[in-house]
This record gives sequence, C-alpha cells and structure tokens, in this order.
Amino acid sequence: MDWTYTTGGVVYSSPAVVNGVVYVGSVDDNVYALNASTGAKLWSFTTQGSVYSSPAVVNGVVYVGSNDNNVYALNASTGVKLWSYSTGGYVQSSPAVSNGVVYVGSEDDNVYALNASTGAKLWSFHTGNYVDSSPAISNGVVYVGSDDNNFYALDASTGARLWIYMTGALVDSSPAVANGLVYVGSVDGNLYALNASTGAKLWSFRYEGDYYVESSPAVANGVVYFHVLLSDHAFYALNAQTGAYLWSFDDAGGISSPVVANGVVYDCTNFGIWALDASTGAVLWSYHIFQGEESSPIIANGVLYVGSDDNNLYAFHLPNH
Repeated sequence: MDWTYTTGGVVYSSPAVVNGVVYVGSVDDNVYALNASTGAKLWSFTTQGSVYSSPAVVNGVVYVGSNDNNVYALNASTGVKLWSYSTGGYVQSSPAVSNGVVYVGSEDDNVYALNASTGAKLWSFHTGNYVDSSPAISNGVVYVGSDDNNFYALDASTGARLWIYMTGALVDSSPAVANGLVYVGSVDGNLYALNASTGAKLWSFRYEGDYYVESSPAVANGVVYFHVLLSDHAFYALNAQTGAYLWSFDDAGGISSPVVANGVVYDCTNFGIWALDASTGAVLWSYHIFQGEESSPIIANGVLYVGSDDNNLYAFHLPNH
C-alpha cells in the first residue's frame, strides 16, 4: 500500500485520477483533491450534503453531485466553484461529460443535460422514480437506469426517448457500452445485454437464488465482469456476446464495480481487494483491510485507488504479474 488519506466520513464515491491528482467525494460533505503520489491534500470543497457521486474531470473542471441536491463544477486546480445547478433531489448519480455537456441523474426522478461551461439546463427527461444510475454516453445516446424499473436510451442532444427496456426491479446499476451492446444490472437479479441501437434483449443472466445486481459491469476482451449481492457466488465472468458462464468467484458480494487491467480483474468487497486472473478467476493476490466497500476502484499509472467504509481513500501500487 502506498498511502491512505482519512476523510471525516465513509467514502462511497469512486475516485477519478487526472494529471497526478486524485479527486473523490466523502459522506463528510466534502470533495477532495489529493496528490496522487503522496496522498497530500491539495484542496477540499464543502457542500451541504454527503457526496456519494463520483467526480468526472474534464478540461480542468471537476463535475460532481451532492446530497444537497446540487451538481457542482469546480476548478480542478483550486477547488473554486465555477457554477452549481440545483435539482429537486439528492444527486448520487455520477456525472458523464461529452461534447461540452454534463449528463447526470437526480432523485427528483430526472436525467439532466447541462452546459458544461455555464451549468445552464439544456434539457431534462422525467422518469417514474429516482435516477441514481450514472449515465453512459456513446454515439450520441445517453444510457441510464431508473428506480422505476426501466432502462432508457435518450438522444444526447434533445433528451428525446429513443427506446425503453423494462426490467423486474430498480436499475441503480450504471451501464457499460461495448461493441454495439449495452450491459446493465437490475435489482431483479439479472445482468442484461441489450442492443444499443434498438433496446432488444440479446441475453440476460441470473444465477439461482435471491440476490440483486447494483454493481456496474466492466467489459474487456470479450468478457463482462460484475458483482452480485446476497449470493454465495458473488462475482461473475460471462462471455460478453452470448452471456455464457465462464467462471465465478466467491467473494461475499458487493456494490463496487470491477476494473480490468493487464489481464487482471480487481474486485473490491467488504473484506478487501482481490486480484483475479481475468481469464480463469484464479486469485493472484488479496489485501484485507476494508470494513465495507461501495466505492469502485480506478487504476492510474500502476496504482489502484479506492475508497472504503472506514473513511479512508487507499492507494495500492500494483505488483507485476
């Protein structure tokens, strides 16, 4: 482990690393900027609510939501607020930024598109319940789930609905888009693979038993990886095109989303970090420290960064495999 930084609350937010700086939110109401090599605090910005949202950093600006109902744009170097946009509910969704537009969900049941420079609202799309899912943008389409049990594809320019897919329960999972397919989980226990253009279901996967999928999938080298909760078999690798089962790993489950790099998939759980061979699921190494895990890891320059329920942000230098 390279370093830890202790905040005043649980770190559910997933970090972003840009230009040698780590940006992350905390339940202590702050957004932090830390030196990626040392963990030294560069600045912090205080909101009026817990920060579950994960920052997006684009063109020197940090975009992040807060449970004070606002979306913030902060100067990435100084932490000075550039603008904020007030929604009607908690913003636990993580912003996605594309072509000068910020896309984000809110617990006022809306998906918003905001001008990235000014914060002016370009459009909003109303769903039937909270939008805690974080949008994914691909080929001019916004993909996002809602607690109304539906998964939506919206025109990124206008907010017009292109298609809708109904699942059997809440869709808090954030989608992954790859090779013309969009992958998303649901609290109904399924991971779905949908045609990104039409919304037609290509396949769905559900293991026997009662569990749900809030983790966001990761897709790499023709394989989709994801977590489930409330299952003895908690981490899965499936063929991304067919949904065929490849392997699973019994890791106690979680909400954290995996990350894949250099043939290794990193799985963060309530008990720590597992580094698994991406092809076989064999354990390469593990590190046991966490009290709980909802933050998803990110890898930058050979270092894995992840937040924890013990109030810390961790930086691990990855060993050679």
